Amino acid sequence: MRLLFLGDVMGKAGRRAVAERLPELIGTYGFDFVVVNGENASHGKGITEAHYEALRDAGADVVTLGDHAFDQREMMTAIARHETLVRPVNFPPGAPGRGAAFVTGRNGHQVLVVNVLGRVFMPPMDDPFRAVESAIAACPLGEQADAIVVDFHAEATSEMQAMGHYLDGRVSLVVGTHTHIPTSDHRVLKGGTALMSDAGMCGDYESIIGMESEEPLNRFLTGLQTARFTPAEGEATLSGVAIETDPKTGLCTEVLPVRIGGSLAQAYPEFATR
Repeated sequence: MRLLFLGDVMGKAGRRAVAERLPELIGTYGFDFVVVNGENASHGKGITEAHYEALRDAGADVVTLGDHAFDQREMMTAIARHETLVRPVNFPPGAPGRGAAFVTGRNGHQVLVVNVLGRVFMPPMDDPFRAVESAIAACPLGEQADAIVVDFHAEATSEMQAMGHYLDGRVSLVVGTHTHIPTSDHRVLKGGTALMSDAGMCGDYESIIGMESEEPLNRFLTGLQTARFTPAEGEATLSGVAIETDPKTGLCTEVLPVRIGGSLAQAYPEFATR
């Protein structure tokens, strides 16, 4: 089974890159399932229902979120209408929406997707390790689930790596989102779980983590807030990670980074086309 995960979609530039490139990627490499983190899709701050539907139309089977899940007020009610729109599972009880989705992919595969927030340098949330443990216990890999993907929306790479080792052998992929900076530590752990500390963003890297550089730079230099952050709208790099899994166990057999277009595009070994 082949799965593609795309990191935080950042504003119009990120949405445009996903719409233009994702259908071709699915067709060329035969991805069976696609997960896209969309928490910055709407002007860099949360996601609207229309932008969620646009990501789905481009080929996303599940759209995950993060700490900005409810920045767009309409999501307080709209999220309940969409079973493939997933907010962090460790939000306190009473938060609208769901933290995990069990979805049938385009080739009949059953995939569990879990979204979870870290706690290091992040807003206080319930324990992410115990929250994920509960989610995967209800749908074990190799039994109910053909694959399990965990989107760990966190700030610290140490916490992301800790989650990977905690879940090693029990999920297909643990991938970090939130920092918008792709890491080069993609690997398959001893137990067969793919780990990448941060997938990066689908956005314009001629920026400061997706925002036009002037105002972030001003705040670093002066400590003063003089304007709102504005998403950069140049050519976006499509950033993420692709894995192939063993059909019997659901564990990872191959992991490759994805960086297509824009200023971070690089040539990587590719899956053989089907």
